[in-house]
Amino acid sequence: MMTDQSGKPGMTWLLFALLTVVSWGVYGVFLHRGQIAMGDPVNGRYKAFLFVGIAYFLTAVLAPLALLVAKGASWNYPASGMWWSLIAGIVGAVGAFGVLLAFGAKGTPAVVMSIVFAGAPVVNALYSLWQHPPAGGLSSIRWPFFLGILLAAVGGCLVTFFKPNPPPSKPKAVASEPSSSTAPHP
Repeated sequence: MMTDQSGKPGMTWLLFALLTVVSWGVYGVFLHRGQIAMGDPVNGRYKAFLFVGIAYFLTAVLAPLALLVAKGASWNYPASGMWWSLIAGIVGAVGAFGVLLAFGAKGTPAVVMSIVFAGAPVVNALYSLWQHPPAGGLSSIRWPFFLGILLAAVGGCLVTFFKPNPPPSKPKAVASEPSSSTAPHP
């Protein structure tokens, strides 16, 4: 998918945002499955996190490196840009690790990710307000903004508390050996 370089605002940003929604929407479920599939109740989450790191290396190191080389980009990296990007990566990794620790503490993907994805926009909105307060102060913020924060928090709680439960698992059939009275005689 190519981005529009004409300077006109298009809808390409929305496609990329939706790509992120889908990717992060299945992230917790896939991460939990990886943790369980490691077959190690004690260290499975750490093993899964190791492979998240390998995936980040492949996706977030090798791919941009190839793009930078292909586009002939400058290799000038201002210190401020490097530090903020490094901090962003650490914060993201800490968040991913927190998800795994929540799973290890018996949180389920549906509940953990509902809390994460309902809470993160609230944190983002409040942090953005703190960093860039409105010109007229907090009193200039319209009520729908606060309603949105409340609805995000309430929505996260509702999804967490009232999520549908999967059907009970059926017990696995155990193969039994024929008894001596029903076994054919030689």
